[in-house]
Amino acid sequence: MSEVDAAPMDDGIDEDDEPVVDEAALAQREGEALRIAEALVFASAQPVSTGFIEERLPRGIDARAILHKLKDDYAGRGVNLVQVDDHWAFRTAADLSFAIRKDETEVRKLSRAALEVLAIIAYHQPVTRAEIEDIRGVQTSKGTLDVLMEAGWVRFRGRRRSPGRPVTLGTTRDFLDHFGLEELRDLPGLEELKGAGLLSGRIPANFNIPMPLGSDDLTDEEDPITQLDLEELGLLTPGGEAEE
Repeated sequence: MSEVDAAPMDDGIDEDDEPVVDEAALAQREGEALRIAEALVFASAQPVSTGFIEERLPRGIDARAILHKLKDDYAGRGVNLVQVDDHWAFRTAADLSFAIRKDETEVRKLSRAALEVLAIIAYHQPVTRAEIEDIRGVQTSKGTLDVLMEAGWVRFRGRRRSPGRPVTLGTTRDFLDHFGLEELRDLPGLEELKGAGLLSGRIPANFNIPMPLGSDDLTDEEDPITQLDLEELGLLTPGGEAEE
């Protein structure tokens, strides 16, 4: 074999070469993804889920990374992108709320009883009406719960696996949105409540504030609410049609 025949073929590829990354193309894809995510959130009257946005972004784009970048982009502006559970929405910057006129909207103030019940549900969920009354030491009227449900802050979660199968109550995504919380674990703890002056007087030595659940999923002690349950609770008319 000649020296020419023995010489290796040169295919023009250097094994040490690394794949060339088109930075301009990547930046363009990211910019387009940011615009799509921004448009989807802006066009929706309700907070939009991460999954909904991810389905509409270019293939291979990390929706969470895009949304967090968009959140950073809006951080210093008059409108902020806020996260509510695993959903996203545009909201007026908190420090500019004084400039937003709401003269046309009558603010309905909650009674002290309603505030107490809401706080118990928020921190102790899933909780039954009997458990709320045990914590408060007084009976809870149906009207109080109706007010909280009409506001969209409280919902029926499921049925407790105990005698009588009482209905369990929990808060909603609208509750998180209204109070500016990303998740239930962002609720203020004991020291924060003290610092805000919301706990006054002598606090019992054994007083504590429970850590709320971080998920809306039913617990092992709850069963899902069925259509028959909804009819019994007055949320559905017999036959399955929702009441208006």
